[in-house]
Formats: sequence, C-alpha cells, structure tokens
Amino acid sequence: MKLLPFVTSVLSVSACLIMSTSAFAQDAKPTDAPVRNIVLVHGAWVDGSGWKPVYDILTKDGYHVSMVQEPLSSLDDDVAATKRVLDLQNGPTILVAHSYGGSIITEAGVHPKVVGLVYVAAHAPAVGEDESDLGKGMPSFTSKQAGAIKKTDDGYTYLNPADFPKDFAADLPLKQAEFESHSQILTAAKVFSEPMKVAAWTTKPSWGIVAGADKIINPDLERWYYARAHSHTTVIPGASHSVYESRPKQVAAVIEDAAKHAQQ
Repeated sequence: MKLLPFVTSVLSVSACLIMSTSAFAQDAKPTDAPVRNIVLVHGAWVDGSGWKPVYDILTKDGYHVSMVQEPLSSLDDDVAATKRVLDLQNGPTILVAHSYGGSIITEAGVHPKVVGLVYVAAHAPAVGEDESDLGKGMPSFTSKQAGAIKKTDDGYTYLNPADFPKDFAADLPLKQAEFESHSQILTAAKVFSEPMKVAAWTTKPSWGIVAGADKIINPDLERWYYARAHSHTTVIPGASHSVYESRPKQVAAVIEDAAKHAQQ
C-alpha cells in the first residue's frame, strides 16, 4: 500500500523527533540534576557524630545527608569506606570533609557521583604529596608542642586529652570538649604520611573553609591549599579546628552554596 505524501512526511518528522529525543537522552548526564545529596567525612581522632549540628541544618533545608564512619586504619581503608557511602547515593553529590578527611575526599572525590568538594579546615594534598610533609612546611601550634600528639606501641595516635580542649576545640563548651577528648578514635599514624594517588580538586570545583584560630592545622596552610585548588574560600575568624561543630550555620551555608553552584 502506498502512503500519501502528507503521511509520509509526518512519519519522517516523527522519526526525526524520536531519534533526536533519544540522542538527547543519551547525551544527558546524571549530574544535570539538582544536587540534593551531601556526604560528610570526619577527620582524625573523632567520629561522624560531630557533624550533627551541620546535619540538622542541612536536613531541615531538604538535603539528603549521609555521614561516613571512617576506620582510620589507613588512607586506602578510609577512601574505600567513603566510596561505599557514595555508591549508595541516588544522584549528584557534594563531598565534604574536615581535617585529615580532606586527604580522604581528595582521593574518593574522583567517584563519578561527586560533583563538588568542600574542605572544612582540611588538608588538600596534590598527587604524590602527603599532609605530614606539607604540615612540616607550615607547622601548626599543636605540632610544635612536645607530647601533644601521643602514639601507641602499635602505631596509632591520639591527642593528649589535656591538650584537646584548647588545641582542637577551644570554642566548644568545656564539658563537650572534655568528653570528646576522652572519646577519641585512635588513628593510624601512617594515614598522615600516605601520598595521594589522585587529586579530585584538580578536575572538580571546590570550596574551602579556613578556621581562623585553628591550632591543629596552620590556617596559612589551609589558605595555601585552597588558593592552589582555586577553591571558593571562606575565612571564619576566631574559629577553632572544631569549626564544623562550633559554627554549624556558617559551615552549612558554604555546603549549600556548593550544592547550588557546583554544576554551573
């Protein structure tokens, strides 16, 4: 049966539209969707519970927030633990870290679901670098104090509980800081000297928060990291290393800014 010219024309146009729509669907990337997933990574000597004030703000604002509980036994173990949580996300994700956690997300951030990184008073080494060597170039207050960082016979570290409140958490209530000083997670010493194999901040947008009164990481080192990574940088004057606990509104605001602009 012969088709009328008009019908033939309509079918031809319809076929083109179907092909065009199909091609568009194939070209569309998962990261085109709005970012609603946030993954939070803690650093050395602490666990993910310190993120609760930030978690409360983000979830109230409609974000899906997950926290990684790091084993702190090796950089590879911590990166693997972070990637497991990233695998569970249902779309584009902002990956956030505090302190040593910055080294973790520098490697784990190459995960395809990660579209932006947020460093909160955190290390951000480049490929081949480790935070221990970088810290020697710009030493922190704590690193210069004899006996402040303790080490077990089997190679795990912790911060002297007597020093924890003033060095790690000077702007937290004293009772809270004292509790945290006695609930530390022993952290393998080797995590601080394991070099980066990849550096996600070289290919993905990043945000950085400088804790102005940080005694664990030199604030100048934080500034240097973020300048090198071309991070959107926020300085919080007077904030201790526990800035994510003591200044949750300001930290959450930076994370939400990353979520809104990482894909632009």
